[in-house]
Amino acid sequence: MSDAPLSALGLAGPDGRIYAALVANPQSTAEDLAGHCGLTLQQSLRALDRLAQQGMATRAPVDRQRFLPVAPDVAIGTLIGHRESELRHARAEMHRLMDAFREASRYTDPAHSVEVLTGGEAIAQRLEHITETSQYQIRGFDCPPYIQDPVANIPLQRQRLKEGVRFRTVYDREAVAWPGRLEKNILVGVADGEEARVRPVLPMKMVLSDDRMAIIPISVGDSVLDAAYVIHPSALLQALDTLFEAEWERAVQLQAAIGTGDGTLEPEADHRKLLGLLAAGLTDESIARSLGWSARTTQRRLQSLMRELGATTRFQAGMAARERGWL
Repeated sequence: MSDAPLSALGLAGPDGRIYAALVANPQSTAEDLAGHCGLTLQQSLRALDRLAQQGMATRAPVDRQRFLPVAPDVAIGTLIGHRESELRHARAEMHRLMDAFREASRYTDPAHSVEVLTGGEAIAQRLEHITETSQYQIRGFDCPPYIQDPVANIPLQRQRLKEGVRFRTVYDREAVAWPGRLEKNILVGVADGEEARVRPVLPMKMVLSDDRMAIIPISVGDSVLDAAYVIHPSALLQALDTLFEAEWERAVQLQAAIGTGDGTLEPEADHRKLLGLLAAGLTDESIARSLGWSARTTQRRLQSLMRELGATTRFQAGMAARERGWL
């Protein structure tokens, strides 16, 4: 067997061949394995010592001169995990150095202010890098269409929130109405500490890292392209910063309007949810999908809310709710 397949994981010299022979011939002695692999006894013993140190082989419990392999999915899986961790750290260092390179060269070469990412994996890696390296806040616009299923919780966000990084996200009404998104993702993030607001329509998707980087998609019309622009410190980045803050100020606070809780809600909590989604511009159909209500239930609760507020139109209901401090 060649050393190449496992040497990529850091196994030195003949270690890979000895491990493969041990997997095929458990309970072998060092001498047996030397014969299988065409090695000297000393080479076989040294390889077995290294394999034992890496948790890939152990001595048999009765005859200590014989060896047993650790299951390949555990032994090799652990090596792969270590190497993937090293590669992630190397990739993060590459991005850090590129940031420093662009910062140093942006005055002499404006082309370094914008780069293009192509492919979902490259975009996902950069978003992970942003989440890992942001120093004080991450801001974003969230709206369909999506390349991947958006109903997912990212443990890394929860970790960074605990470390004091501020997350502010503006969702558009279609993102909130996306089946399962509100309960399984958005409210989970809010419970972890994310600040979430809603707008009827957003101009684009966007992620901003501190005041040093932004990622926006490259799109044509309603199509979704597997590519994105990365904007580095420049007048364009300042414009995106201003755009986010303007949309944030105009958006409805989701956590205050919708509240928390499960099971049967009290009427006031129902009304707060309805008002928040109405103020965000969601249609009756979108509200029903978002809250898991039927169309008839949604209409009945809307009518009940308007009767309580003494309003005949949604505009009047919004004004009356604001006067009562509900929004």
